[in-house]
Amino acid sequence: MRIGIGLPNTTPGPNPAVLLDWARKAEDGPFSTLGVLDRLVYDSVEPFTALAAAAGATTRIGLATMIAIGPLRGSAMLAKQATSVNGLSGGRLTLGLAVGARKDDYVQAGVEHRRRGAILDDQLAHLRAEHPELPVLVGGGSGQALSRMARYADGYAHGGGPPRAFASAAAKARAAWAEFDRPGEPLLWGQAYFGLGDPDTGSAYLRDYYAFTGPFADTIAAGNLTSARAVKDLVRGYAAEGCQELILLPTLSDPSEVDRLADALGSL
Repeated sequence: MRIGIGLPNTTPGPNPAVLLDWARKAEDGPFSTLGVLDRLVYDSVEPFTALAAAAGATTRIGLATMIAIGPLRGSAMLAKQATSVNGLSGGRLTLGLAVGARKDDYVQAGVEHRRRGAILDDQLAHLRAEHPELPVLVGGGSGQALSRMARYADGYAHGGGPPRAFASAAAKARAAWAEFDRPGEPLLWGQAYFGLGDPDTGSAYLRDYYAFTGPFADTIAAGNLTSARAVKDLVRGYAAEGCQELILLPTLSDPSEVDRLADALGSL
């Protein structure tokens, strides 16, 4: 299983120096990919902009949206953003897409929330027809999301949780893939959060980021990986369940977190 690391584009205090330092450290470490999150109504760096900056600071490491909220953008603009990052990076982008869960993002973007699934379907069809070379993942836990993944994408991006949650979602993704008579198996990516240097601050960020979910935000924060042992246990669990790429997303903006995570993974 490959292990990637997120860029801190949504954590408190993102700035160009932090993002570029983080990207360079990640490239020098054991990581396969740099991933980004996407929110509109939140203090954050736009994901394709963050990845474009990372592309200029690196030469090897993959780049991925985990995930981008496709319907917040027009189909042509989404394709332009994705292909621009892919071109600037020499073909290193994996495009993860989903509909997202925040209604206020849709209000701010002027996009009808009730049409989000149909919009993403159109975007995926456009990408497949015009840019078949671009690897695409689809996220989401609904039956519609899994069907969308099987119809248009190269694989599935799981939204997080313990290894057993990934295993259940992966089984559904494989079943949907088979229903559409796709050859082989889908790519299966997972994600989790970590915050090793200051666990309390990292968990507070998660409660704020997911405040829209109500009490469930505490559950998400409780899953924050705050020790080397927790990191190792989760990585081993995901590997055992067939995850091909696991992106560990930061809850802190300190670039030293890259070194801490690399050290935690060193004995695996």
